[in-house]
Amino acid sequence: MGRRWGRAGRYALLTVTAVVVGFPIYITVVNSLLTPQQIAHRPPALFPLHPLWGAFVQAFTTAHLGLYLRNSAVVTVAITVAELVTSVLAAYAFTFVAFPFRRVLFFVCLATLMVPMEATLIPNRQTIGALGWYNTFPALIVPFMASGVGVFLLRQAFLQLPRELHDAATLDGYGHLRFLLRVVVPLNRPIIAAFGIYAFLTAWNQYLWPLIATDSNNVRTVQIGLRQLESLNIDQINVIFAGTLLAAMPIFALLLVFQKQLVRGLTAGAVKG
Repeated sequence: MGRRWGRAGRYALLTVTAVVVGFPIYITVVNSLLTPQQIAHRPPALFPLHPLWGAFVQAFTTAHLGLYLRNSAVVTVAITVAELVTSVLAAYAFTFVAFPFRRVLFFVCLATLMVPMEATLIPNRQTIGALGWYNTFPALIVPFMASGVGVFLLRQAFLQLPRELHDAATLDGYGHLRFLLRVVVPLNRPIIAAFGIYAFLTAWNQYLWPLIATDSNNVRTVQIGLRQLESLNIDQINVIFAGTLLAAMPIFALLLVFQKQLVRGLTAGAVKG
């Protein structure tokens, strides 16, 4: 009986938590399907009896959100792929390759985690200006092609592999690249996928750096587009809600598709056996 009550209590707690977390998203969906007058009405509507889809069309076309979404997709995919490649290669080198000052370089890599992004804005802005990259995609991508978080996270995962695997692969004639692609990456796929999702979300949600590094809508990302949408359509709040949902759709789709990999990556190493 006590076990049943405990399970019921856990389910109740999870249900309440899900409602608290999901309710703002639900209200955003509802408000995007209402008119501004209906949104301002009190008490507020909790279900759209006559949903209107025009706000999504207006946000996508008139507010040029489609262009911003395209720019964000290009930048985010490029950053995510680059971070995955550089993090995997660096983590492998710090784990399986012996070279001078390996420990010192690893600590330097970790030290970058302690530097706030705000401290690098001016040097990075001066650098892209000197290279002639201002208002271009390279300005948005290159400064984020490597990640100290990814190197640290993947190195810790690679350290869990038995050293005998590397010795056996060496005896079988495997080089570093073949061992990495055939053994290390497949065995650490969940943690690599989890970091890939983290890198995607971080790149997609960037606002301050794209605002500083660009001044043209041709390369600006969706977060800046949402800010401009808010200022241009202050009397059409339903369009703002619709634009917010459109900007969040790739994130929801990513989490839905890679849900199992994310959970497996976050729980990797939590259970021994």
